[in-house]
Amino acid sequence: MGKGMELAKSYYETFGAPMLQEQFPSLLPLIAVGLTGSGSECFGYDDEVSSDHDYEPGFCIFLPGEDVVDRRTAFALERAYAKLPKEYGGFTRSLMQPAGGPRRGVLRMADFFASRVGSGDGALTPAQWLGVPDTMFAEAVNGEIFYDGSGEMTRIRSVLSDCPEDIRRKKLAGALLLMAQSGQYNYERCVRHGETGAAQMAVFEFVRHTMEAVFLLNRTWRPFYKWSFRAMRSLPSLSLLAELLEYLLVTDNDEELAASKQEVIEGIAADISDELARQELTKAVCGDLEKHAWSVNDGIADASVRNMNILAGVSSL
Repeated sequence: MGKGMELAKSYYETFGAPMLQEQFPSLLPLIAVGLTGSGSECFGYDDEVSSDHDYEPGFCIFLPGEDVVDRRTAFALERAYAKLPKEYGGFTRSLMQPAGGPRRGVLRMADFFASRVGSGDGALTPAQWLGVPDTMFAEAVNGEIFYDGSGEMTRIRSVLSDCPEDIRRKKLAGALLLMAQSGQYNYERCVRHGETGAAQMAVFEFVRHTMEAVFLLNRTWRPFYKWSFRAMRSLPSLSLLAELLEYLLVTDNDEELAASKQEVIEGIAADISDELARQELTKAVCGDLEKHAWSVNDGIADASVRNMNILAGVSSL
């Protein structure tokens, strides 16, 4: 647990919980309280650098719809939250709203989830599952819920944490195909053409889609790119690939290094291929990621999902 999460939980237990119990006891069976969403503290990745913006004591109070908790009650709750101490643990609550909207305070539960995944109750069509970037799912289910009176917040987070197998396969198939295209095919060609900039762009694409594949193989959502390496290093499977991916990114593309990088790319492809076989996701027996991509796609049970373009689930963020 990072410092920000500890700060939020302590602030809630010290001031938030007593306020809710004393002033809004009838709401307790209906609401949830926690810290989740945008910000490094919601992933537990915050450090000294993180405190330079949007970093303050506070927590989220999640309300059901207006048919259950009306606007007047929500406004009264907002005022009570605003009156909580402005300073705690050496940090001060900001009076300015951060970019992208409020991250603390009183929120409608349905609005929070809809802003991330397009659904207020966690019910998604296959197209929605495929169309929402993985990073948005990560924001929807990260952090910690300190209290959940109705259990609804926990239920929705559980649904969104568990990617349906057909969706996982579709996303994985797209990532594998683009790994093959960028790393196993285009990188070497760009180097041979003397296009070192294009070669490094191929590396970037290979690294990004390899990370997508690794998180999917670990059955967890990939966070925003600036936290992806940190998150990847803590995964139970394939975490050691993070160091190899970093090597690909930070090295040049002269003749000697390019040969070394191509070997690393093929080694990563072999490790991914082995994990695909271990999870029985592919019937291909080779190191060619393009063949694995089509085999993974062929294993999708829902024909409508299987017949979508193989890149339909590739994350845009």
